[in-house]
Amino acid sequence: MSSNKLKVLQVNKLYSPHIGGVEKVVQDIAEGLKDRVDMKVLVCSIKGKAAVDCINGVEVIRAGSLGIYNSMPLSLSFFSKLRELSADRDILHFHMPFPLGDAAYFLSGFKGKVIVWWHSDIVRQKLLIKLYKPLMNKFLQRADRIIVATEGHINGSAYLRPYRDKCVIIPFGVDINSFNRSVSAENQPVIKQPRKILFIGRLVYYKGVDVLLDAFSKVHGARLDIVGEGPLRHQLENRASELGISEKVRFLSFQSDDNIKSLLNDCDIFVLPSVANSEAFGIVQIEAMACSKPVINTALPTGVPYVSIHGQTGLTVPPGDANALAAAMQMLIDNDSVRIQMGLKARERAINHFSLDKMLDSIYKLYADVIG
Repeated sequence: MSSNKLKVLQVNKLYSPHIGGVEKVVQDIAEGLKDRVDMKVLVCSIKGKAAVDCINGVEVIRAGSLGIYNSMPLSLSFFSKLRELSADRDILHFHMPFPLGDAAYFLSGFKGKVIVWWHSDIVRQKLLIKLYKPLMNKFLQRADRIIVATEGHINGSAYLRPYRDKCVIIPFGVDINSFNRSVSAENQPVIKQPRKILFIGRLVYYKGVDVLLDAFSKVHGARLDIVGEGPLRHQLENRASELGISEKVRFLSFQSDDNIKSLLNDCDIFVLPSVANSEAFGIVQIEAMACSKPVINTALPTGVPYVSIHGQTGLTVPPGDANALAAAMQMLIDNDSVRIQMGLKARERAINHFSLDKMLDSIYKLYADVIG
């Protein structure tokens, strides 16, 4: 390997095959930049012994773990792994919030450059943030740069505003060309009855799927696919039954990438009904937009409404408002030309603002800038 390559270690909780938005970003960066930088990744095992893997040409080191508690791996060996792996690195690139990573950094003795990608505030774990906040602030003060995906990540954060001057906006990106069943104004899709509405995500409180079901019970002329797993699945299936909409709602487990692309291309409307700031962006919005689908999202004080723009590429409604969500769905169900034109603009926005190549080029430039 060429000795003049920048040496980067990405640090995160977990990595593929674990499914998650942050893990996907870490993997995209690692695989997308591995030919331009000497890239390694340090994470934890979900539970069990340490391991070293080579995944698509990237060396992934997993510290042993006792398991995941309150969304955090318990790993003592992570401290020694970070000290060992950081010894020859030019840049440590952390994905936060990650208390274990912050603590391990301060015991590592690392003197090089530190970049943080801030993905979301800690919202629900009140005790954790009370204990973690002093360490987190110390780490954010130490960071040379803090990456956020949108201006909303700064404005809506309870923690980032004091560090605004070191924040750099780099929007998340996806491989737009892999969602290539595109639609042109001349080649409009066949209008199908009933319309297909799609949600993809974990079935957890902040996704607002309960609100989506309440809203869907008020609309007509549509079917709903809910794709994902999580602790609320049984409760949500019961709610659909109580609302009398079980015959129009299909619950699907997590799907392969190819199946996800097929579902996105086949739907008419994508809905991200999130209700809490734990939803900081919603990369799946970009994937739907890449497939020329209008997105209905919520006006959270995070990056969510910065992705799909109200009145242009979809509709934005107040979080937790089932009536407003129902009205937005019904409007797009009933107005074919509006829905199709918003979908075309959505794909155009995805290409112009959220391509994977743009994200990777921006990160590489940032690496070069901090090294100087």
